[in-house]
Amino acid sequence: MADHGWTRIIIEKPFGRDLESCLELSSLLSKHFDEHHLYRIDHYLGKEMVQNLLMFRFGNSWLEWLWNRNAVQCVLIEFKEPFGTEGRGGYFDQYGIIRDVIQNHLLQILTLLAMEPPVEIEGPDAGDYIRDAKVQVLKSIPAIRKADCLLGQYEGYTSDPTIEDKSTNCPTFAAIRCFVNTPRWHNVPFIFTAGKALDEKKVNIRVQFKEAPAAASLVGAKCAHNELVMSLQPKEAIYMKTNIKSPGFSSVPVQSTMSMNYHNLFDMNDASNGSDAYTRLILDVLRGKNGSFVRDDELKRSWEIFTPLLNKIESKNVKPEIYRYGSSGPHKLNTFIKERGGYVENDDLDEAFDMRNGLKSAL
Repeated sequence: MADHGWTRIIIEKPFGRDLESCLELSSLLSKHFDEHHLYRIDHYLGKEMVQNLLMFRFGNSWLEWLWNRNAVQCVLIEFKEPFGTEGRGGYFDQYGIIRDVIQNHLLQILTLLAMEPPVEIEGPDAGDYIRDAKVQVLKSIPAIRKADCLLGQYEGYTSDPTIEDKSTNCPTFAAIRCFVNTPRWHNVPFIFTAGKALDEKKVNIRVQFKEAPAAASLVGAKCAHNELVMSLQPKEAIYMKTNIKSPGFSSVPVQSTMSMNYHNLFDMNDASNGSDAYTRLILDVLRGKNGSFVRDDELKRSWEIFTPLLNKIESKNVKPEIYRYGSSGPHKLNTFIKERGGYVENDDLDEAFDMRNGLKSAL
């Protein structure tokens, strides 16, 4: 340790590949460094929309009335990449999509969505207050069951020359359901979906609300579910799907959006507004702000949630469903999300909003 100034160590993932290797790595680090020296970096925690989650949740009084099991039907956190392993197959085949994306990036997003208010989100002790709240969420999530998991592998995955095992069942796609067993979120399904070689580049958070009570009786037609959508990439935006009366003499309900697009409101080319995730996080390290970094107890609990599932998948050599490169994923995906999560799709509105606001990425 330095006699003067400070010592801060940035550690990039993977933080192990299961609970055992995670504990081994943590034990090794703890022999040489105290926990406050360690900054385990997950670049998703530096993304603009992820950094906005705490302000959005706790800075808007109207949201608190909706943010619970009484109003929310389900929550989806979706990650889509339009390319495959692209020569990284040798690395990826040792980890798979669950370790590469879901156990870290998407689970971190879930903790921010589901956490109770920390004591403070700015201030000298804010880092530990935030991470204390996140750990409480993780401790409320039971270990994932195989029955709550759908696996896929894109067609042609093993043609990557860096993959040695041409019969590998390594998943390049996974959909996983979990629950947060707290009074706020009791029986609300949280669904992760993540995949490579899909039809677009997109990371979205979708909070779908329950049906408006007795709406069909009141207006004589079924009203679509309200849904809050937060787009993390390719462009940052927030929009709420709402029901309005169709124009003219008709009173048929139609769905529209109330929206906020970062790129319309702010100059995201300005370095002070549009700095990349790693730049933000490294600046936090220099400032000694650790709220956006993964603490050892967070890491341990996240592996406790996923390691039993990973062990079962690998010990049973579970075969993933093959899906076409450039498709939306495995054929069973929509059924899985509907039956396991109760999610009701309205893709036409999403497509129209994405095209209008530049959120649809070109392949």
